Amino acid sequence: MIREATQKDLVDILNIYNDAILNTTAVYSYKPQTLESRQIWFEQKMDEGYPILVCEQDNKVVGFATFGPFRAWPAYKYSIEHSVYVDKEYRKKGIGTSLMKELIAIAREREYMTLIAGIDTANEKSIAMHKNFGFVHSGTIRKAGFKFNRWLDLGFYQLELIGPKEPVEE
Repeated sequence: MIREATQKDLVDILNIYNDAILNTTAVYSYKPQTLESRQIWFEQKMDEGYPILVCEQDNKVVGFATFGPFRAWPAYKYSIEHSVYVDKEYRKKGIGTSLMKELIAIAREREYMTLIAGIDTANEKSIAMHKNFGFVHSGTIRKAGFKFNRWLDLGFYQLELIGPKEPVEE
């Protein structure tokens, strides 16, 4: 079941995210986050009106997805960057795809123009999933990060949406 996240989901979200930090290059971070930092993240997303979706199975959150601003400057207001994370025990079951489908629907409904993914270039499964949704490679920053004693390349993929009917510069 895909639904909006609530505060009670934060422990599961934190566990999924911290596993990605500690064991993957999906997040270019070294140290696990605290429940307090996830609480602040949650409140900021809610205050700014950005979605946090979860996939729940057997009364447990097994994946989550969100989007937020791509850059802080006003002219980027129609571009958003997203994240999708799935519990390591539930991967390869279509959860990421289900969450992505719902995020795209929300982005379209809110009239964003561009949905952006920053993906470690070694993450072939994520790249393939994004390409299946129509994302196109828009560039790679070589040696953008250093983790697990190696340099990491960050690929950017974008999905062009319909965008606003009447974009404004304000």
